[in-house]
Amino acid sequence: MSHDPLPDASLDQIFRTARTQNGWLDKPVSETLLRAVYDLMRFGPTSANCSPARIVFVRTPEGKKRLEPFLSGNNKEKTMQAPACAIIGHDLKFYEEIPRLFPHAPEAKNWFSAPAVAEPTAFRNGTLQGAYFMIAARALGLDCGPMSGFDNAGVDREFFAGTDIKSNFLCNVGYGDPSKIFARSPRLSFEEACQIV
Repeated sequence: MSHDPLPDASLDQIFRTARTQNGWLDKPVSETLLRAVYDLMRFGPTSANCSPARIVFVRTPEGKKRLEPFLSGNNKEKTMQAPACAIIGHDLKFYEEIPRLFPHAPEAKNWFSAPAVAEPTAFRNGTLQGAYFMIAARALGLDCGPMSGFDNAGVDREFFAGTDIKSNFLCNVGYGDPSKIFARSPRLSFEEACQIV
């Protein structure tokens, strides 16, 4: 199967002109749109289709009040202003779903069930899914503000108590305020970051 490259406008929206947002316009993000983001991101590949990502969308005043004590520094103000904050987590017991998600090899559940395998697999693939989340959100017209400045253990107690889900990072989503964007930081060149062997 071959595909044509996406047009430049699409590549700009997803990557080249997309920016990490530090401020937000007063414009809500609907549940319908959040569902559409998830319905797009879930098609990104993971090991044996293990799909460990679990997301809590915090968008109500009550939910933000629960999240606020665990945010660091400027992340508090940004998150309280954002229309929604996605807590991107991963389920350490993701392998329980593998017989359903990988039906042609249900025994694959056993590949991952040892904690020493489950934990890095959940983290790695959940992180991939977090990246897919941002790409999907940008593709559907949203801006993103990913963050790692928060108390993971506190968020886990507050939002994932009684589960095997652990938080990875937060991602504010909505419509960014262009006046709050920093100047674009440099990126490594191909020659600095890559090899062809």
